[in-house]
Amino acid sequence: MREYTPFTPGQRVPLDLFVGRANTIEKIMDYIKRPAAGGQEHIFLSGERGIGKTSLAQYLTGPVQREANLLPVHVNLGGVTSLEEMLRRVFEEVLNVANARPWFDKVRDLFGKYVDHVDVFGVKLAFNPPGESLGHLVSHFHEALYNIMERIKDESEGLFIVLDDINGLAKDDRFANWYKGFVESASMRYERFPVVFVLVGLPKIRSALNEHQPSLMRVFRVAEVSKLSDAEVERFFEKAFAKVECTVEPEAMERMVSLSGGFPILMQEIGDAIYRTDSDHTINEDDALAGCNEAAVAIGEKHLEQKVYRAIQSEGYMSILRKMGRKGSIWFRKKDMLLELGDSEKRVFDNFLTKMKRLGVIIPFREMGSGCYKFANPLYMLYVMLESKGTLPKMSRKPPQDK
Repeated sequence: MREYTPFTPGQRVPLDLFVGRANTIEKIMDYIKRPAAGGQEHIFLSGERGIGKTSLAQYLTGPVQREANLLPVHVNLGGVTSLEEMLRRVFEEVLNVANARPWFDKVRDLFGKYVDHVDVFGVKLAFNPPGESLGHLVSHFHEALYNIMERIKDESEGLFIVLDDINGLAKDDRFANWYKGFVESASMRYERFPVVFVLVGLPKIRSALNEHQPSLMRVFRVAEVSKLSDAEVERFFEKAFAKVECTVEPEAMERMVSLSGGFPILMQEIGDAIYRTDSDHTINEDDALAGCNEAAVAIGEKHLEQKVYRAIQSEGYMSILRKMGRKGSIWFRKKDMLLELGDSEKRVFDNFLTKMKRLGVIIPFREMGSGCYKFANPLYMLYVMLESKGTLPKMSRKPPQDK
């Protein structure tokens, strides 16, 4: 088993392996012309889980520095639910980005005595003001940003701030109302406010913000992140395997591309599993099949075991799911599936479909007509198929552990 792998399951893709998204990148770069001229811009980067939103946002930090001379600030907000913690992280990231620049002292004094060194070499900085100061920042965020931009205007045209994973913040209306107030205050008070905000979240989060504050969504330009094309997926695998001097045979590449389904999260899992199990630096169809099965198990254990198998209490539901798996197809027609079911399964089939859609396992497949559904991603189908046939590795047959 190899220790090094060019693949990074569960993490953002390395910049040298980033592929595709040309149209989305061009659209976003066009949007930032206004902030480069002194105005503000707000973008909502929307897409499903595992589609590569974070990797795209990270990739954009390069072009915005080179082409627009904006200082990139990428803030991870996973698990954050309060405005105070969000703003603390924003300013902490500003500090750490500035810390690598020769003009750091121009902004350092704005943060007062609340800056600490948090690693052995004093490279990483933490911003830890008391609660009342954070509360003040919530009300005066536009002023604080303006002061920072004034200090660095000879070095940078403005700020490019990514608020990554706002899912926790958007659960109630406080964030939506605050954001609307911040945008309006900055517009009214400052003629020059060159900042681009990129909010990263699921499509349902954008809908939630619209429900909380309908007028807020008018300030956003929406950039949808969709699945990668087959050609882009193939290019990714070519680049990744070339880094470790592996060749990929055409039949193996076809299987890898097909089962990735255009999802970066699946591409990473599949590539990692195949590379770690290969022994001769030549990826053939058998290697791809074995690796894809391993990747399906990894995805299944991370998502389906916890989210689906533990949630299914009905034997009827389990029986239906396994019959779907034994068909070995990524999609099905409801009327065809009913022919495979017994009377007791037929009685609960509609409820089963509703539950599977709510859990994100299946989605409507409108391209094939009314009453058609497909697995949300190809590895879900493969995992269900392996589980239904009893061919999962023994390690994956363990009951999930309670958290």
